Parts: sequence; structure tokens; C-alpha cells
Amino acid sequence: MFGFGKNRKSRVERARESYIKGDLEEHKRLHSTEEILKEPWHKTEQGKYIGQAVYGASDGIVTTFAAISGVAGASLDPKVAVIVGLANLFADGLSMAIGDYLSEKSEKEYISAEKEREAWEVEHLPEAEKLEVKEIYRRKGLEGEHLEKLVDAVTSNKELWIDTMLHEELGLFDDDSSPLKSALVTFFAFIVAGFMPLITYVFASQWDFLAQNQFLISCIITAITLFTVGALRQIITGVKWFIGGLEMLLIGGLSATVAYLVGWVLNVVFKISA
Repeated sequence: MFGFGKNRKSRVERARESYIKGDLEEHKRLHSTEEILKEPWHKTEQGKYIGQAVYGASDGIVTTFAAISGVAGASLDPKVAVIVGLANLFADGLSMAIGDYLSEKSEKEYISAEKEREAWEVEHLPEAEKLEVKEIYRRKGLEGEHLEKLVDAVTSNKELWIDTMLHEELGLFDDDSSPLKSALVTFFAFIVAGFMPLITYVFASQWDFLAQNQFLISCIITAITLFTVGALRQIITGVKWFIGGLEMLLIGGLSATVAYLVGWVLNVVFKISA
């Protein structure tokens, strides 16, 4: 629906869709030996950063439109909306991107340190680590011969052994995503989506109709963008696209309403637009 052709979707994504639709036959086909074996077992480069793009866009449009709504509520000069909007757009976008970068970088460093520690323990304390693997799967319900065979299989491969301890004992999962790429995707998604509410204000001088209806047209453009971004969230959350769109529209509308009312109250109390 949003440009993601069926042939570009992974088997897991198509299986998720068939599950939601209740298409049992398609679900069975996607779990056939042929389908399972022919799919590469890794994330695609495009798929790694969808989450950052969607959530960056969501935050960008909501925060920028809230800032514009506050200016409109206070009845300030539209030029103030451009200044406040653009300042908010780039400052918040940069802040969010830096936060995303530092968060992912710190998490990767932590996982790397824990993996190094687990590797050392497997090397120097193999019996104790083997006992930990056994206890992990015993608590999952395995026992007897099945448990012994599984423990022997896991501990026969050092990389598998270390990854098992990392996943099962510590609940940590590493991937090959780049903190820098993640930050850049977040930043540009924030900027592009966040610029939508500002379009009418930036180009108002080019068209009289825009100049006369700046806030109204901005509301319409923002509503469409909010719904679209919300609908795209179904890629991440799996919710129905129209529910995601309506949720985002409601959240953005509520934020903008609060900002507008705050601006209006401040104008009434302090006469700031005078």
C-alpha cells in the first residue's frame, strides 16, 4: 500500500500479514521447507532502520506542529512561527539524533563487554558455564536425556555456547546495525516530516491563498502527514494501518491543541501579541 511491493517483503513479514488476515493456506505455504530454506537469515540493509525512520518522523511532525500551534494560539506574527518552528525542528532533530547515537553506541559497547566476559568464562570455567546452560534449559522444562543432549550440542560449539549465554542468561541480542546510520536516519526523518507543518509559512509569500490561510492549511497538511506516518507504523507494530494512522492523528492533534491553548492563555493574560 505504501510502496512496499510484495516481492520485496521478507517471508516473516508475509507470514505476519497472512496471520493477521487469517489466511491459513498462505501461512502454511510460507512455512514450507522450500520457503524456509530459500530465505536469507539476516536483516536487509533497508529493514534495519525502519523503526528509526518512522519514530523520528512521528516526533518531528508532532513537536514542530505543537510549536506552530502555540504561536498561532498566542496570535503572534506568522514570521515567529517560521523562526520558532525551524529552530525547534533542527535543535530537536539534532538532539534526538545524538541521543539515538549515544544510546545505541552505549548498548553495543555493553553487549560487546558482556560477550567478552562470557567468552572468558567459557574458556576458563567451562564446567560452571556448562552447568549454567543445563540449568537454563532445565528451568524451561527439559529433563533427562533430552536435556543432556541439548547441553552437549550447545557446548560443543564455542560461538553458539557464548551466544546462548548472552541471549538466555543476560537477555542481550547483538546485531550489525550502525549507531551512526541510525542517528542519520532519525535526523533526516525528523527534519523531513517536521518540515510539513512549516510549508505554508515558509512559502506564504509565493501565494496569497497560503498567506491568508497559513494555519488552516498547515493543519490539513499536518493531519495528512500524521495519518500517513501513523499508518506506516504498522510496519513496526503490526497494527492495522488505519488504526495506527488514527492513533497518531489523535496524539498529534492533542499535543497541538494543548500548545494552542497555552499560547492563547498566555496571550490573554500577558497580552504578548500586543
